[in-house]
Parts: sequence; C-alpha cells; structure tokens
Amino acid sequence: MPVEVTVNFVEFDGLEYAVSFSRDITARKRIEEEKEKAFKEICRLREQLEIEKEYLYEEVIELQAFGDIVGKSPALQTILRQIEMVAPTDASSLITGESGTGKELIAHEIHSRSPRKIHAMVRVNCASIPRELYESEFFGHMKGAFTGVVRDRVGRFELANQGTLFLDEIGEIPLDLQSKLLRVLQEGTFERVGDEKTRHVDVRIIAASNRDLKVEVERGNFREDLFYRLNVFPIAVPSLGKRREDIPLLATHFLSLAAKKFKTREPQLNRANIVQLINYNWPGNVRELQNVIERAVIISQKGKLKFDLPKNNMDKIGVIDTGWDKNQKILSFEEIKLLDQKNIMNALKKTGWKVFGPNGAAQLLGTPPTTLLSRMKKLNIKKPH
Repeated sequence: MPVEVTVNFVEFDGLEYAVSFSRDITARKRIEEEKEKAFKEICRLREQLEIEKEYLYEEVIELQAFGDIVGKSPALQTILRQIEMVAPTDASSLITGESGTGKELIAHEIHSRSPRKIHAMVRVNCASIPRELYESEFFGHMKGAFTGVVRDRVGRFELANQGTLFLDEIGEIPLDLQSKLLRVLQEGTFERVGDEKTRHVDVRIIAASNRDLKVEVERGNFREDLFYRLNVFPIAVPSLGKRREDIPLLATHFLSLAAKKFKTREPQLNRANIVQLINYNWPGNVRELQNVIERAVIISQKGKLKFDLPKNNMDKIGVIDTGWDKNQKILSFEEIKLLDQKNIMNALKKTGWKVFGPNGAAQLLGTPPTTLLSRMKKLNIKKPH
C-alpha cells in the first residue's frame, strides 16, 4: 500500500520533537497513473490524427479530379443499391471490373456511407509495391529494421485503424505473402518489421481487382481461403461499353469538372458529339472518357468540342435513345432512395400488398421476394392497418 509520510519539528519545554503523519495515497496514486495513461493515449491519438490529416488531404485532391458516381443505367442502379446495402455493415467487399471502371470510387462511396466514415479510408495499390517492401508497406517497420531505415514507420493497416483499408489490385500480391495478409484479416494482429510487439487493429477491408480471382484460385495464383475472406459481398462493375446510356451524363459531368479545373468556359455537347462518344467502344472505360473530355476542353475553339478518337475502336451502333438532356438533373442517393420507395409502394398498392407468387409485387418489380422484403425493411415500408 503506498503511504505518504510528513514530518514536522516542534519545540516544547526547550526540547525539539519530530512529529510524523502518514496517510494512504492509494487513490491519489491511481489517479496519477490514470492521468499519465490518458496523456499517453492523447499523444498517440494526436499523432494518429496528424497522419490521417496528411493522408486524407492527398486523397481529397485525388478524388476531386474524378468526381462522383454518375449514371442512370440499370447496371449502375444495381451497384448503387448494392452500395446502400453493404455500406452500413462491416462486411468485406470485393469489387471486380476492368481497369478504369471506377472501382476505387465505389470503395470510397461504401466508406463514406459507413459508420467508419469519421476515420480514414487508406488505399494500397498492391501492383505498385516492390516485392521486398510488401511487409513494410502493410505492417510498418522499426528504426534499423534493414539498411537505410533511420526512423520508425507506420504501416497501412495501422494507419487505417478504426477506418477502411482499400486493397487495390489485390491479385498482384505474391502468393507467399498472402498468408500474412490472411492472418491480419482473421485475427486483427500483426508485428512491424523488426519488432516483436504484437499490435492490434480494427479495420474494414474493401478489395478490388481487374482479374477474375476465381480463375486465379484455380490456377494456384491466389489463396482460396483469402478469396472467400474477401468475397463476402462481391460487386461486379461493368465496362463502359456495356452501359453506354451513361455516357452522355458522364461526359456532361466531366465537362463541368474540366472547365473548373482549367478555369475556362464550359463548352456544350451537341448531338453529333454524343453520337461519336456512344459509338466508341472505350477500352479504357470511364477513365479514358474523362481524359478524352479534358483534352477536348483544352483544344476547344469557340465553345465547339472535337474528340480525337481512334477509328479502329469505333462501333457502328448509330444513334441510341439515351434519354439524354444536357440540362437533366443528376439524382442524389437520397433522391434515388425516395424514388425507389415510391416505386415499391406503387407496386404493393397495385397488387393489394401481395409480395409472393404470381401477380405479386416481387414479380411485378422483377426481383426475388426475399430481396423485396429486405428493401421494404430497409426503406421502412409497412402495410397500413
């Protein structure tokens, strides 16, 4: 038991006496230890926030260059509904699709609509990491862990603690390193390179790949257990060529972004422009469309746009009805949600609130009854008494 002793000297009848007082300071000692512990935690959180602040600033600049999820095609509406379903959960998600289809944008949307949105979404481009630096990139390292290291480094898992870790092009991770990644996903623990201390993290994983990872598993290039750990909620992103009705809206959106970026007057798309864009097959997908639009804005004269597109990549589709209007409003997620709610309500009223079976609301909407019931619960749609 910790004791504090106080000694006072007093004089009495010409003699000097020592008087001591002792008291139990267990409570005070505990308070001091708690204060010290709290101070250390504050310092740790301050350091974490500074790292997140710097990282998020870079991410915001990068995202501003790309913009929002834009389109009205059935394929894109399916993806938006999938985002709405998975975002509030902590489930891992695997986003697949060709390069340039906007997989990272979808990952950001999932994160921004999740409970983890107050923390960072940290991106790791698995294809750009040298093989010998994978462990350091993911888990961090200690000073002196290898030649040339003069200070400790926080890894991406630690940086993403309480937030989301986006593993882009995850199919590029070497097979022998996938087991170490799997351990963190299963146990939430790791060690920095050059350190024996086990650290704990709480992260949500969103992964993306332009490969078919099922095929990679069959070929022995990707661990089956890691694949199933990631593929809890798969999202398949179609190529731009398979959702051409989104091209006019995307082009208009990128025109606006490009005009702001280059500080110039926004040119207007005409019908000939739209036909040309729709008839191109876009091997580079949405990213290529954005680049083409930006170049057209730079070289435009008197507000007229000209697109230099390779003729060997042109498809003879002709004019398709996109329902495009240059003044058409782009709907927000909340507006889409209200439209979805209204559409389901109309179907239920028309079928007398019958969900299952022939002529039921599920059949009318072209969706499985279980999916409809899930949507009704999500949108708080209840049969009136």
